[in-house]
Amino acid sequence: MYNYPFDNVWFWIAAVIVVAVVCVVVFLQTPRFGRKPGGRRLARIIHSPNYSGGRFHNLQPTKMITAKGLPVLTLMKAFCSNNEDRRPETPVEAVKTDLRALDLSKDQVVWLGHSTCFMILGRRTFLVDPVLVSAAPLGFMNKPFACDVEYGPDDIPVIDYLIITHDHWDHLDYQTIMRMKHRIISIICPLGVGEHFERWGFDSDQLIELDWWGSSKLKNDIMVTCAPARHFSGRLFSRNQTLWASFVIQTPEHTVYLSGDGGYGKHFAEIAAQCPEIDLAIIENGQYDENWCHIHTMPSEIHRVVEDLSPRKVITVHHSRYALARHSWHEPVENVEKLASECMTCKIENPKIGQVIDLD
Repeated sequence: MYNYPFDNVWFWIAAVIVVAVVCVVVFLQTPRFGRKPGGRRLARIIHSPNYSGGRFHNLQPTKMITAKGLPVLTLMKAFCSNNEDRRPETPVEAVKTDLRALDLSKDQVVWLGHSTCFMILGRRTFLVDPVLVSAAPLGFMNKPFACDVEYGPDDIPVIDYLIITHDHWDHLDYQTIMRMKHRIISIICPLGVGEHFERWGFDSDQLIELDWWGSSKLKNDIMVTCAPARHFSGRLFSRNQTLWASFVIQTPEHTVYLSGDGGYGKHFAEIAAQCPEIDLAIIENGQYDENWCHIHTMPSEIHRVVEDLSPRKVITVHHSRYALARHSWHEPVENVEKLASECMTCKIENPKIGQVIDLD
């Protein structure tokens, strides 16, 4: 008697595997993953002094994972940590601020959790690294902490300048961007990152794409400079096809430094030499680990960053919203408190999510 393949268990196993593979391949082609730079953008990248051998490089030797063994196993161990204190048991304190009602004549910063900041500088609105929906390809993969007040894309007013420091999921949220698309006028980003935005339907005329130490004059005599950072990039499997960066924003009244993500390095002193009068430094503090100490600032190094930059005020970010490392969720806040007790040269701000910080 003829045996139909549908009666064979191996047929069904193979069919399930094929369907699963096809679904994964189709999913990886969806717009949320962005697109690798090509065409004239790639030609510009190739001529960058920070690019060689098919990828961007840091200013000094930098290992993504310093632990021995396979990097993937190190990461799996970190993300599967049994530290129950990685996430808060109660909602994180936050205050509700009507961002649309803020006075445009005052330079102000509102931290919205993790690295997302809304700023008014030189009578223009800025939004930095907005992640207000999901910090991962799929929302269930890394849910945000509960907060007293939740900020979403609809709470953000029209943005004159969106600043993206690099293209990692926890700094460039596709869903946030698309829900705000009609309210974003211009985008400032490092080399290569503009490719993602063009795939998402933004016009090339909206993009200000800069290499390290490249500058652009904005409206109202505002100058933005793309500065080095010690990190890496990538939204899928390929790494360092786009640049990562910090930024300096100079208005006629104030200078603000955005560190983006990255480990401690010589670039901080170089940035201070180029921009010696920083009114506010927004620096990374969170999601660190000894196993990736080159690409995230360790608690013991935060004071060195502050000493190098010599700012008038400091806000730390990259914490209080997601658990991307093994440390306790409240440890970065304790780092700020310790820094404030030790630092005699500048004011260390420790705002709640949603609290307004004046630059004056």
